[in-house]
Amino acid sequence: MPAPGGLAPTVGVIRLLHTADWHLGATLQGWSRETEHRAALAQLVVIAKERAVDAIIVAGDVFDSLNPSADAQRLLYDTLRDLRAACRHARIALVAGNHDPAARLEAPRALFEMADVVSIGAFARRDGVFDARSHLSQIRDARGRVGAHLLALPYPRAADLPVAGEGVVGAVREAYREAVDSARREIGRGETGMAPLVVTGHLHVAGGLESEGAERRILVGGEHAVPPDVFSADIAYVALGHLHRPQSVGRDTIRYCGSLIPMSKTEIDYAHGVSIVDIDDSGAVTVEHAPFNRAVRHLRTPSKGALSIAELEPAFQALDLDESAPMENWPFVHLAIRVEGPAVGVKAEVDAICEKFPLRVVSMAVERPQAPALAAAPLRLAERKPADLFREAFEQTHGVAPTDGHFDCFERLLREA
Repeated sequence: MPAPGGLAPTVGVIRLLHTADWHLGATLQGWSRETEHRAALAQLVVIAKERAVDAIIVAGDVFDSLNPSADAQRLLYDTLRDLRAACRHARIALVAGNHDPAARLEAPRALFEMADVVSIGAFARRDGVFDARSHLSQIRDARGRVGAHLLALPYPRAADLPVAGEGVVGAVREAYREAVDSARREIGRGETGMAPLVVTGHLHVAGGLESEGAERRILVGGEHAVPPDVFSADIAYVALGHLHRPQSVGRDTIRYCGSLIPMSKTEIDYAHGVSIVDIDDSGAVTVEHAPFNRAVRHLRTPSKGALSIAELEPAFQALDLDESAPMENWPFVHLAIRVEGPAVGVKAEVDAICEKFPLRVVSMAVERPQAPALAAAPLRLAERKPADLFREAFEQTHGVAPTDGHFDCFERLLREA
């Protein structure tokens, strides 16, 4: 997709900043991520101002847990304040994700309205019917022209879904159909020509690439992904949250912007950032991914394979680490260690080496050399000696031969059996 040109959108174009999966309050093996969050959010504010965006859409998982800390909540409010100061006319909208406390996101609604911020935690209904007015808002350009409508929909919890006989995916499809149809009717009451419609979603769309160990499968009933055709073709842009890799699914205008920072070692190579979306009067869409600079490095050591204990210290010395950096700026390191024999004491040896360097080890994988495959035995099992079978099994499991002590234990157990 071509990138929008220039810093400000051209006349007749509405520009969105699409972000999601902030996970404020998250930790990594007990280490705070606040330094990374603050640096990324500061860049987000700068991008929003430089690109003169008309809307900032946060598509869920604002927080990392259902009970966010005071620091995490303070960081959200600080960021909303800075965004409002940077983009005076822009629509700012948050929707709840599966990690978020939906009621807590909606609780400050009166204060949010004073700052012209929309926050949606759950699907609103009146007399059992979807209430489009609670989810709809206008996106205006700097001159006040309505250039698009936003239908802000949060993660669909079980209570939000209509009763359907087609399983969870069928219920989600029906919920989106009802919401979009209601929005179209509501918009049509006040307009002769409808401006493009932008819809949010926090869910797993089939075809999206997951990050191993970082994203929960969030539907129930044995189904975890909805097909892209849940979103009708007349929707100009679908701003998705949940998957942490920036990507489009189904069509170019159904998009995950990706998470704010790496949430696991599988995300080290992602270009975390935000999506800048231009929509013209005809509904034509162009998208550009704007990446962030990382405040804290995430390293896989080594980048491929594994290191022996003897190779670990030279590898750390080659990382060009800053001895004067404060601890919150030390790199996060994911280690892969190769051991030849029993792994007893390996962690203590690794910890002793790591203490010499300004880094934070957050995971350690222990790898062993591939044991040679057992040759096909020409003898029947009844003709094999138990001690030979024990030796072969021990070598295959541990990569080394059993000692006399191991054989003594085996013989004693054999007699007792």
